Amino acid sequence: MDHPLDVPRLTAGDSFVLHPWEFGDLPLVQEASSDEYIPLITTVPSTYSQEAGEAFVRRQWERASTGSGYPFVIVRVQDSQPVGTIGLWLRDVNEGRASLGYWLARSARGQGVAAAALRAVAAWGLGDLKIPRLQLCLEPWNAASARTAERVGFQREGLLRSWQMVGAERRDIIMYSLLSADLS
Repeated sequence: MDHPLDVPRLTAGDSFVLHPWEFGDLPLVQEASSDEYIPLITTVPSTYSQEAGEAFVRRQWERASTGSGYPFVIVRVQDSQPVGTIGLWLRDVNEGRASLGYWLARSARGQGVAAAALRAVAAWGLGDLKIPRLQLCLEPWNAASARTAERVGFQREGLLRSWQMVGAERRDIIMYSLLSADLS
Protein backbone atom coordinates (compact mmCIF):
# COMPACT_ATOMS: atom_id res chain seq x y z
CA MET A 1 0.00 0.00 0.00
CA ASP A 2 1.21 3.45 -0.75
CA HIS A 3 -1.77 5.67 0.05
CA PRO A 4 -2.63 7.39 3.33
CA LEU A 5 -4.58 5.40 5.88
CA ASP A 6 -7.29 6.66 8.18
CA VAL A 7 -6.53 5.21 11.61
CA PRO A 8 -9.96 4.60 13.16
CA ARG A 9 -11.04 4.57 16.78
CA LEU A 10 -11.82 1.03 17.94
CA THR A 11 -13.22 -0.32 21.17
CA ALA A 12 -11.30 -3.10 22.89
CA GLY A 13 -13.75 -4.75 25.23
CA ASP A 14 -15.49 -2.55 27.79
CA SER A 15 -12.35 -1.13 29.36
CA PHE A 16 -10.16 0.15 26.51
CA VAL A 17 -10.33 2.22 23.35
CA LEU A 18 -7.76 2.44 20.58
CA HIS A 19 -7.09 5.72 18.83
CA PRO A 20 -4.47 7.31 16.56
CA TRP A 21 -1.38 8.76 18.24
CA GLU A 22 -1.58 12.34 19.55
CA PHE A 23 0.95 14.56 21.30
CA GLY A 24 -1.20 14.12 24.41
CA ASP A 25 0.10 10.53 24.51
CA LEU A 26 3.69 11.64 25.20
CA PRO A 27 3.60 10.49 28.87
CA LEU A 28 3.27 6.93 27.53
CA VAL A 29 6.35 7.39 25.33
CA GLN A 30 8.24 8.77 28.33
CA GLU A 31 7.30 5.75 30.47
CA ALA A 32 8.22 3.33 27.67
CA SER A 33 11.60 5.03 27.22
CA SER A 34 12.63 3.91 30.69
CA ASP A 35 11.75 0.26 29.98
CA GLU A 36 14.78 -1.97 29.48
CA TYR A 37 13.24 -3.84 26.51
CA ILE A 38 10.79 -1.60 24.60
CA PRO A 39 13.45 0.73 23.10
CA LEU A 40 15.40 -2.34 21.87
CA ILE A 41 12.55 -3.61 19.71
CA THR A 42 10.79 -0.38 18.72
CA THR A 43 11.55 3.18 17.70
CA VAL A 44 10.76 4.45 21.22
CA PRO A 45 13.72 6.63 22.23
CA SER A 46 15.95 5.05 24.87
CA THR A 47 16.54 8.48 26.37
CA TYR A 48 13.39 10.55 26.59
CA SER A 49 13.17 14.22 25.73
CA GLN A 50 10.22 16.27 24.52
CA GLU A 51 11.81 16.44 21.07
CA ALA A 52 12.49 12.68 20.91
CA GLY A 53 8.96 11.90 22.11
CA GLU A 54 7.39 14.19 19.51
CA ALA A 55 9.58 12.59 16.81
CA PHE A 56 8.25 9.18 17.89
CA VAL A 57 4.64 10.37 17.54
CA ARG A 58 5.41 11.89 14.13
CA ARG A 59 6.83 8.50 13.01
CA GLN A 60 3.50 6.92 13.92
CA TRP A 61 1.68 9.53 11.83
CA GLU A 62 4.10 8.87 8.97
CA ARG A 63 3.36 5.14 9.07
CA ALA A 64 -0.32 5.90 8.49
CA SER A 65 0.32 8.66 5.94
CA THR A 66 2.57 6.39 3.84
CA GLY A 67 0.17 3.44 4.06
CA SER A 68 2.60 1.17 5.91
CA GLY A 69 0.28 0.47 8.80
CA TYR A 70 -2.21 1.42 11.48
CA PRO A 71 -0.58 2.58 14.75
CA PHE A 72 -2.96 2.75 17.71
CA VAL A 73 -2.63 3.95 21.28
CA ILE A 74 -4.39 1.76 23.85
CA VAL A 75 -6.28 3.96 26.33
CA ARG A 76 -7.98 2.86 29.53
CA VAL A 77 -11.57 4.15 29.51
CA GLN A 78 -11.85 4.55 33.29
CA ASP A 79 -9.26 7.35 33.50
CA SER A 80 -8.35 8.12 29.86
CA GLN A 81 -4.81 6.93 30.60
CA PRO A 82 -2.72 5.73 27.60
CA VAL A 83 -1.25 2.36 28.62
CA GLY A 84 0.28 0.89 25.46
CA THR A 85 0.28 0.63 21.72
CA ILE A 86 -0.63 -1.87 19.05
CA GLY A 87 -0.01 -1.72 15.34
CA LEU A 88 -1.26 -3.54 12.28
CA TRP A 89 1.59 -3.44 9.73
CA LEU A 90 0.84 -3.89 6.03
CA ARG A 91 4.24 -4.52 4.44
CA ASP A 92 3.07 -7.89 3.07
CA VAL A 93 -0.63 -7.11 2.62
CA ASN A 94 -0.38 -7.66 -1.16
CA GLU A 95 0.66 -11.23 -0.28
CA GLY A 96 -2.48 -11.60 1.84
CA ARG A 97 -0.87 -11.13 5.23
CA ALA A 98 -0.19 -8.42 7.77
CA SER A 99 1.70 -8.41 11.04
CA LEU A 100 0.82 -7.15 14.48
CA GLY A 101 3.02 -5.79 17.22
CA TYR A 102 2.29 -4.30 20.61
CA TRP A 103 3.86 -3.17 23.84
CA LEU A 104 2.48 -2.09 27.18
CA ALA A 105 3.76 0.24 29.83
CA ARG A 106 5.01 -1.74 32.82
CA SER A 107 2.15 -0.33 34.92
CA ALA A 108 -0.43 -1.92 32.59
CA ARG A 109 0.98 -5.43 32.26
CA GLY A 110 -0.87 -8.47 33.58
CA GLN A 111 -4.31 -6.83 33.40
CA GLY A 112 -5.69 -8.21 30.12
CA VAL A 113 -4.89 -5.02 28.20
CA ALA A 114 -2.90 -6.69 25.43
CA ALA A 115 -5.51 -9.41 24.89
CA ALA A 116 -8.33 -6.88 24.58
CA ALA A 117 -6.37 -4.74 22.11
CA LEU A 118 -5.10 -7.72 20.10
CA ARG A 119 -8.60 -9.22 19.87
CA ALA A 120 -10.05 -5.90 18.65
CA VAL A 121 -7.39 -5.19 16.01
CA ALA A 122 -7.29 -8.81 14.81
CA ALA A 123 -11.09 -8.93 14.37
CA TRP A 124 -11.00 -5.58 12.54
CA GLY A 125 -8.09 -6.62 10.29
CA LEU A 126 -9.54 -10.00 9.38
CA GLY A 127 -13.17 -8.86 9.21
CA ASP A 128 -13.38 -5.26 8.04
CA LEU A 129 -10.10 -5.09 6.12
CA LYS A 130 -10.46 -8.66 4.78
CA ILE A 131 -6.79 -9.55 5.35
CA PRO A 132 -6.62 -13.38 5.11
CA ARG A 133 -3.70 -13.92 7.52
CA LEU A 134 -2.35 -12.04 10.53
CA GLN A 135 1.09 -12.80 11.95
CA LEU A 136 2.61 -12.14 15.32
CA CYS A 137 6.31 -12.71 16.11
CA LEU A 138 7.43 -13.23 19.71
CA GLU A 139 10.72 -14.03 21.36
CA PRO A 140 10.71 -17.53 22.91
CA TRP A 141 11.17 -16.20 26.46
CA ASN A 142 8.07 -13.98 26.24
CA ALA A 143 5.60 -16.40 27.82
CA ALA A 144 3.13 -13.66 28.76
CA SER A 145 2.76 -12.52 25.14
CA ALA A 146 2.51 -16.14 24.00
CA ARG A 147 -0.37 -16.72 26.44
CA THR A 148 -2.02 -13.51 25.19
CA ALA A 149 -1.73 -14.56 21.55
CA GLU A 150 -3.11 -18.03 22.27
CA ARG A 151 -5.97 -16.60 24.37
CA VAL A 152 -7.01 -14.51 21.37
CA GLY A 153 -6.87 -17.55 19.05
CA PHE A 154 -3.46 -17.22 17.39
CA GLN A 155 -1.82 -20.54 16.57
CA ARG A 156 1.85 -21.19 17.19
CA GLU A 157 3.50 -22.16 13.91
CA GLY A 158 7.15 -22.59 14.73
CA LEU A 159 10.54 -21.23 15.59
CA LEU A 160 12.31 -18.90 13.15
CA ARG A 161 15.97 -19.20 14.02
CA SER A 162 18.07 -16.02 14.07
CA TRP A 163 15.13 -14.17 12.54
CA GLN A 164 15.48 -10.65 13.86
CA MET A 165 17.96 -8.17 15.24
CA VAL A 166 17.08 -7.19 18.81
CA GLY A 167 19.54 -4.66 20.12
CA ALA A 168 22.95 -5.83 18.92
CA GLU A 169 22.20 -9.53 18.39
CA ARG A 170 20.13 -11.76 16.15
CA ARG A 171 17.41 -13.55 18.03
CA ASP A 172 15.08 -16.48 17.47
CA ILE A 173 11.40 -15.67 17.02
CA ILE A 174 8.28 -17.80 17.37
CA MET A 175 5.71 -17.20 14.63
CA TYR A 176 2.01 -17.13 15.49
CA SER A 177 -0.83 -16.72 13.02
CA LEU A 178 -4.56 -16.09 12.94
CA LEU A 179 -6.49 -16.75 9.73
CA SER A 180 -9.76 -15.28 8.58
CA ALA A 181 -11.09 -18.86 8.58
CA ASP A 182 -10.37 -19.03 12.33
CA LEU A 183 -13.08 -16.44 12.98
CA SER A 184 -15.83 -18.61 11.50
